[in-house]
Amino acid sequence: MVQPSGAVLVAAENGPELPSIRDFLPDPILFQGTPFAINRIIFVRLLAMVIILLVLGITASRAKLIPSRWQGAVEWVLDFVRDSVVYQVMGELRGRRYVPMITTIFLTVLVFNLCGVIPGMNIAATATITMPLVFALWTLAQYLVTGIREQGLWPYLKQELFPAGVPWPLYIILTPIQFLELLVIKPVSLTIRLFANMVAGHLLVAVSLAFAQYYIIVVSNKWLALAGVSWFGLGFALTAFEMFVAALQAYIFAILSTVYINQSFPEED
Repeated sequence: MVQPSGAVLVAAENGPELPSIRDFLPDPILFQGTPFAINRIIFVRLLAMVIILLVLGITASRAKLIPSRWQGAVEWVLDFVRDSVVYQVMGELRGRRYVPMITTIFLTVLVFNLCGVIPGMNIAATATITMPLVFALWTLAQYLVTGIREQGLWPYLKQELFPAGVPWPLYIILTPIQFLELLVIKPVSLTIRLFANMVAGHLLVAVSLAFAQYYIIVVSNKWLALAGVSWFGLGFALTAFEMFVAALQAYIFAILSTVYINQSFPEED
């Protein structure tokens, strides 16, 4: 069961200390006062990264022609990203080049998101804007490189900034909007969607469990204890929902990244 991070479960006489944005800006726990300071969220990211590498490395080193259930489960995830995300959007010919990138994004975002419901971690590693922004900038760089490589610099910019079939006076308004969409709106939309969902999910679960603890443990009233049980049940349901959202956001981020890259290819006649 997820527990709110830090001191959010500490209850005072006048009520529980509710979670806030401060939970996502924890103090350093290692190398304080240096450029290499590591706080709780960074530590969770490092730990999650190690887990991903160990799982994939050990599975690959023990891979067999007839897969075990574990190997089959890992291969199913990899095949899902390849076939249902990359190839579904781009086709096999175009998509083969981008399978490693999109698979990396999907797996990393998925595991980082699920850290929010893993006991002992209790915080999504994507719940600060830095990590979603890194993935969004990677996608931005990739679709710019793809467009320039596939079309050339000017033909690509012409396709993006001056869409065909538009009366030329409208370009005065349309071109700046297209420019903002290309360099700002697409990466920002990827960043904010993931970041906001993970922050909101953590706060909802943490608030539910904080109230549950307050009504069950702090307040000596059997009727209010029933309210605490209700809050605990809500927290449990929200935890399950948060797991679904974690997987859904990883899928959305991966498929939108694929769509943006695919749009950089020349339009087919």
